[in-house]
Amino acid sequence: MNQLKWLSYITCLIMFMALFGGAVVTKTGSGLECGNEWPLCHGKLIPAYTIGSLIEYTHRLFSGLAGLLSLASMFAFWRYAHERRDLLVFALLTLLFVVVQGGMGALAVIRPQSAAVMALHMGFSLIAFASSLMLALGTKRRHAWGEDLPVAGHGVGRGLRNLTWAAALYSYIVVYIGAYVSHTDSQGGCSGWPLCNGEWFPELSGGVTIVFMHRVAAALLFLLIACLGHLAFWKHKAQPELRALGIAAVVLCLLQVLSGAAVVHTLYNERLYIFAALAHILLIAGLFGVLCYMSVRVWQLERANK
Repeated sequence: MNQLKWLSYITCLIMFMALFGGAVVTKTGSGLECGNEWPLCHGKLIPAYTIGSLIEYTHRLFSGLAGLLSLASMFAFWRYAHERRDLLVFALLTLLFVVVQGGMGALAVIRPQSAAVMALHMGFSLIAFASSLMLALGTKRRHAWGEDLPVAGHGVGRGLRNLTWAAALYSYIVVYIGAYVSHTDSQGGCSGWPLCNGEWFPELSGGVTIVFMHRVAAALLFLLIACLGHLAFWKHKAQPELRALGIAAVVLCLLQVLSGAAVVHTLYNERLYIFAALAHILLIAGLFGVLCYMSVRVWQLERANK
């Protein structure tokens, strides 16, 4: 099991690098630096050196490595840990969404795609990373579905389960809207933060509508995560894991909001903007991963309490 644990850690790390590389490609506009060719770059296996082609090709290499590791993880956990159904599900989800997002990435290079489709590409990459994170975290636990009984009288109720699931699903919607903002080049629709063009409720048109929708959705997500963190921390003192996950979700969501403000204030400073934008993407990736794992844990603990 120790070898499988390290395999899951490495897979999660490479998946993170693939997600990070995709964000760098998007924010630097390097998506077509290898032309409309895939898997070759300008007809070569190793392209001539340019910053743009290096960024794009490095992302391709990490995505390919992530695919190979996810396949190796699926085989290894099926072969040596088949009794852990939870880990098998996580490994299968990782492999499935790596293949899907890889295929969408290849299609985006060969044939231009709409902003709505490109936003889905980001969403599938996020699910692949979250699945690999759940696999890595799941290997640290000795028990599978419902085998770890909660402390008597301190089980997880349906209310917390539903709230956690709603938060995870809604966070994905917020991510999709944010990715749509990026792929429609609407970042400048709202100047200033927290006001939008100097108003709480601006006149909605074009990019302003898209950005304002994202801001409202993000604000509602923060309120939802705050409620979830409060319930997990104060109502489940006998479940330290849930308390820790609740705190992590609140902290990541708060940092996500602050990074969003940083994106707005650095929009016209190219050197600072790239760092703020990348931090914004990576924080939401961490938040989504935590919420997904927490969704699994509350379901397992609720079942164990029955």
